[in-house]
Amino acid sequence: MPRLKRLDLPGVAQHVVQRGNDKQACFFRHEDYVRYLQDLREAALKFGCRVHAYVLMTNHVHLLVTPSTVGATSRMMQAVGRRYVRYVNDTIGRTGTLWEGRYKSSLVDSERYVMACYRYIELNPVRAGMVAEPAHYPWSSYGCNGLGRHDPVVSAHELYRRIAQNAAERCALYRELVSQALPDDDIAAIRQYMQRQRALGSSSFQVQIEQQLQRRAGLGRPGRPAKEKVL
Repeated sequence: MPRLKRLDLPGVAQHVVQRGNDKQACFFRHEDYVRYLQDLREAALKFGCRVHAYVLMTNHVHLLVTPSTVGATSRMMQAVGRRYVRYVNDTIGRTGTLWEGRYKSSLVDSERYVMACYRYIELNPVRAGMVAEPAHYPWSSYGCNGLGRHDPVVSAHELYRRIAQNAAERCALYRELVSQALPDDDIAAIRQYMQRQRALGSSSFQVQIEQQLQRRAGLGRPGRPAKEKVL
């Protein structure tokens, strides 16, 4: 079956997830995480993507990205994926694929869900039981967004910048926001829209996306899929 085109618009944030093949690990050593972030930074700069938040889990990756042009996120992910797989295979003597097919992505409504996605991504290690606090996990953007550490990968989203006028106050307010439990409804929505690769946001946001791309952006009614353009 032909693959559906991803929802993709310049200037609109995307929540991106890429998983290890068959749920297997894609990071094996400290150096692997460092190398992935290096490759991500270089590819983001090359293809015009701003990475707002990230977490590198043992067997998958979450990113919150805003592309400057259509196709920029795809080009970035392809470049990172290829370079990182070559590095891992050459370094630990493995062969074959590392990733589980294509990455998944969903557009994110800045007015409703961008900050929820920030928190969802950086709290992933806490939900997984790996750490008690996001600050204890070294391979996420929380060190930058919550603690003010320099991270060359991270470029703040406008919504994050609006939290406060100065960096110290912004980080403090963001830490307070992250300390509050992310509502179960938000977690469920983020997961559902990611799985279906739709536009996460208000009905007006989804209508706007549909008008621009001429294809379904919301989940729609079960059992009645609309005809959509394919690759």
